[in-house]
Amino acid sequence: MAKKTIKLEIITPDKTKFSELVSSIVALAYEGFLGVLPGHAPLLCQLKPGRLKIKKEEREDYLFVSGGLMRVEKDEVVILTEACEKAEEIDVKRAEKALVRAQERFSKKEPDINLSRAEAALYRALNRLKVAGKTPLAKR
Repeated sequence: MAKKTIKLEIITPDKTKFSELVSSIVALAYEGFLGVLPGHAPLLCQLKPGRLKIKKEEREDYLFVSGGLMRVEKDEVVILTEACEKAEEIDVKRAEKALVRAQERFSKKEPDINLSRAEAALYRALNRLKVAGKTPLAKR
């Protein structure tokens, strides 16, 4: 009989943020969305900042990860990331302010603006709000 769970560990520089058995994982890699089920082939990939969907039995949970690396081996997935936040941990007011700041950077069109930094800040803020369910993009 096939195994129905896989161990997921999410590790930040401060601590292990998540360590549980899960049914499936959907992460945003640079190549696109990547689904991982028990028995997945070994894999190493780079993650983009964004939403991580975790399914445990019939329940789905969403987390924000700030990018990082994901390693899949045998019956274990390890994600190394700078930051990981559960929906209820996200500071919505802070994310909304970060979104406004990023949008203002784009609207000013200053010649010395670092567009890649502004775009990354905008993307992080939008994804935090999406995970928290506080944006029109929040459809799960």
